[in-house]
Amino acid sequence: MSTPQIFSLSEIKAAKEKIAPYVQETPSVHWASPEKDRLFGDTEIWFKMELFQYGGSFKPRGALMVMLSLSEAALSRGVTAVSAGNHAIAVSYAANILGASAKVVMPETSNPIRVQRCQALGAEVILVKDVKIAFEETERLQREEGRTFVHPFEGPLTALGTATVGYEVCHQTPRLDAFIIPVGGGGLAAGMASGIHALWPDCKIYGVEPEGADSMSRSFRSGQPESIESVKSIADSLGAPFALPYSFGLCRAHLEKIVLVDDIRLRSCMSLMFHELKLAVEPAGAASLAALLGPLKEELAGKKVGLIACGSNIDWKKFRELIDHAAPY
Repeated sequence: MSTPQIFSLSEIKAAKEKIAPYVQETPSVHWASPEKDRLFGDTEIWFKMELFQYGGSFKPRGALMVMLSLSEAALSRGVTAVSAGNHAIAVSYAANILGASAKVVMPETSNPIRVQRCQALGAEVILVKDVKIAFEETERLQREEGRTFVHPFEGPLTALGTATVGYEVCHQTPRLDAFIIPVGGGGLAAGMASGIHALWPDCKIYGVEPEGADSMSRSFRSGQPESIESVKSIADSLGAPFALPYSFGLCRAHLEKIVLVDDIRLRSCMSLMFHELKLAVEPAGAASLAALLGPLKEELAGKKVGLIACGSNIDWKKFRELIDHAAPY
């Protein structure tokens, strides 16, 4: 399988300028505290706070790159998307500010607050039984209504959008030795790693997946995009049922390896981030920290490490439910 073309620094800068009117440049924050020292010793840690992005996650960057490339005629016909939440919110947001209509297809199990956020942004939400039916419904909307499908993670425009996250990190922190990025379908990891490596080619990039949603890990092992039968993790926004060629190729080109974390570790790191950083993140937003506290702790000891709080679309009731009985960290 061929590797997708690596983005140039000029391409990433142009993407950042293109979406700049519609997104925030989120901050990177240095974590310094006695608890950090107890857990990690002299490892230095910076968090990229992408949970403060419009829509509550990094997703608007890729959605906007895709939608800003559409002709006026295509935009007037509207867009559609499949998502359990964050991508649906991002497409709803992008459609709202660009004056387009959006029909987003979501599983019935989606968190109600995510459905409500899409509706508040003016999107029509179509709830279906599962992801397979959701994709079938978007195909119908494309065929019958001429809507453009905005993919949640695949394609060069999506990756260019998320590359701007990595570009920002390189201008906000000291030069880092490593960065840990959550992997769902791979759109964030593929793009963000591209952005970091355009400026810091020696920075080691690691991916992290939930044990119950490991399609990219399986793909790395086999050397080709793989799928999983079902998602079995609390990190539903990392629950891509399959990997696809473009994002897989970029991830394979940029990532040192992918590590796995279980739901117990995700819950404890949600609790840690709330108590230490005052952040109420969804499970995916704690995945980078879970990897550093778990499988990558020894490997990255004493290094300068970047993490990303990638999303916060979770209601208080669900958040409390997940952290109330979290294991000690």
